Amino acid sequence: MSDVMEQVLAEARAAIENAADLDGLNHVRIQFLGKKGSVQALMAQMKNLSREEKPAFGQKVNELKGEVSRRIEEKQKELAELGQKARMASEKIDITLPGDCMELGTIHPLIMIQQQLEDLFLGMGYKVAEGPEVEQDYYNFELANIPKDHPARDMQDTFYIDPNTLLRTHTTAMQMRELEKAEGQLPIKLICPGKVYRRDDDDATHSHQFMQCEGLVVGEHITLADLKGTLEYMASAMFGSGRKVRFRPSYFPFTEPSVEVDVSCPFCNGKGCSVCKGSGWIEILGAGMVHPHVLEMNGFDSEKCSGFAFGVGLERVAMLKYGIDDIRNFYTNDLRFLKTFNRFD
Repeated sequence: MSDVMEQVLAEARAAIENAADLDGLNHVRIQFLGKKGSVQALMAQMKNLSREEKPAFGQKVNELKGEVSRRIEEKQKELAELGQKARMASEKIDITLPGDCMELGTIHPLIMIQQQLEDLFLGMGYKVAEGPEVEQDYYNFELANIPKDHPARDMQDTFYIDPNTLLRTHTTAMQMRELEKAEGQLPIKLICPGKVYRRDDDDATHSHQFMQCEGLVVGEHITLADLKGTLEYMASAMFGSGRKVRFRPSYFPFTEPSVEVDVSCPFCNGKGCSVCKGSGWIEILGAGMVHPHVLEMNGFDSEKCSGFAFGVGLERVAMLKYGIDDIRNFYTNDLRFLKTFNRFD
């Protein structure tokens, strides 16, 4: 029987030594120490021994079991250390290698224009107002002096969600909300930048969505001269110093009188070029004095106060300022186009 135990021990030593990993070592443990293992099989043979032989035999089997267990534990520690060293080697980082180049994004040109306008008017004491893009007909049209039967509604092809809810067609709706919120208190100085929507066929100069920035001032003794001075200051800041503006009579439901505003061409300084089509002027926005009816509907006494309003398309400004010839470039997410703009401009 001693020879059998020596053979089992020799087989266990060889199996333990050849175990390449912890999983393999666990299979060895089961093979020799498990319920159906070699050592347990030796214990089962005790029933065939006499009472005198059993104690000595049991002691030797226990010694064998202890020896196998000890060797397995030693091998287990050895394999664990080797595994840890292998993981450390695989996860090692060579800090002398150059790091990954992180590409920095750029600010979208329309956001650049919006931020420039916001900085400009905040410096003049204006506040920046916000409002919902999904708007009520009441704020988008009614309070802006455009009732349901008004022909001016035909000028704006509207995306309606239901008869009283729509995608705002102009940021004038934000002005109406601010006028209502003021409850007749003066003065009011604000700009309303944001996205607007109209049913239009997209081409190089038209889009079903675009961005506007409207301005509103209401107070005592506000005149067209204040409006012109404000717009000249804005034109010089956006297109270069020395810009002049001129007013041409026009019509808007929420202003009276209303004007179209031209700025002296920044490309030829008013001498005439292909951009301004030889006229020396470029149309940039619409403006006018706030209609007395609009003031009255929003709780202001039109006999005691007056105001001016203007609205400029951000795409129009960006196209003129950066020489962009197709409005669709702003919305195609072409990185080649976006990367041409300096984010610190």
